[in-house]
Amino acid sequence: MVTGGKSLKKFHDVVAPADAAPIRTSYFIVIFGSAHLLLSQLPNFNSITVVSLAAAVMSLSYSTIAWVASLEHRRHGGSSHVVDYSMTASTSAGRTFNFLSALGDVAFAYAGHNVVLEIQATIPSTPGKPSKKPMWLGVMVAYLVVAVCYLPVAFVGYYVFGNAVDDNILITLEKPRWLIAAANMFVVVHVIGSYQIYAMPVFDMLETFLVKKLRFHPGWPLRLIARSLYVVFTMIVGIAIPFFGGLLGFFGGFAFAPTTYFLPCIMWLIIMKPKKFGFSWCTNWICIIIGVLLSLLAPIGGLRSIIINAKTYKFFS
Repeated sequence: MVTGGKSLKKFHDVVAPADAAPIRTSYFIVIFGSAHLLLSQLPNFNSITVVSLAAAVMSLSYSTIAWVASLEHRRHGGSSHVVDYSMTASTSAGRTFNFLSALGDVAFAYAGHNVVLEIQATIPSTPGKPSKKPMWLGVMVAYLVVAVCYLPVAFVGYYVFGNAVDDNILITLEKPRWLIAAANMFVVVHVIGSYQIYAMPVFDMLETFLVKKLRFHPGWPLRLIARSLYVVFTMIVGIAIPFFGGLLGFFGGFAFAPTTYFLPCIMWLIIMKPKKFGFSWCTNWICIIIGVLLSLLAPIGGLRSIIINAKTYKFFS
């Protein structure tokens, strides 16, 4: 919600006349969230295939624009001032908390296992052609694409702007205006797709709980109300706390690290029962320990970042 709203605002600011009246970020978050009130009614992963494909293409597009435009910005003297590569925090405590928040950012960027089982469940599987083979290939390609998208942006963005770069580098860039406007619209399309992908398991769990535990009747009225309420809730949170970096760090550690880094390893150990102190056993336990530490420490850094930003932020502005 936050990314979509801010990217819409950036698009407006770039294409609108210089004397145009400013529009609040919260209004753009509402516009972005309104699209999800419709898309959230799509029943399952198969129904959002086109949305997911568009999101993947847009991700490659805007990330490429981001690092290429950054290099052009540097080449044409856009960063003629001295670039500061020092840490933004001046105290040891601040640097430590920022490091923890950054770990949460990384966990968020490479978190996908919480939707893997949902996706694999839609793939036909037989004893002769088990779904794990195409799924494994898909996971490898997915993480390769993620690396291709993120790593150049991270290295080039830091090289060009240093510690002055925004959480979203496309917010920092200004020229060429038409290209930056297009890139921000690509981001909007991307996060529309990613929101639906990450929300689909939540929708499934929510509706299952309402039907099995609270005895609601399954059907489109339940889907309409339950999913719309979830979208509205996330939209309100995004409007109230539009701190992109802090939210990434917090949710990366709190929500995504468990389902990505240590819960799958625990399930593997319970189901497969590998030999103790063997390679597989040790590897999984290392991942579990790192994942648990990440889940405990990263949210602390992200929460601190949110609190610091909130001190100077006017809510619902």
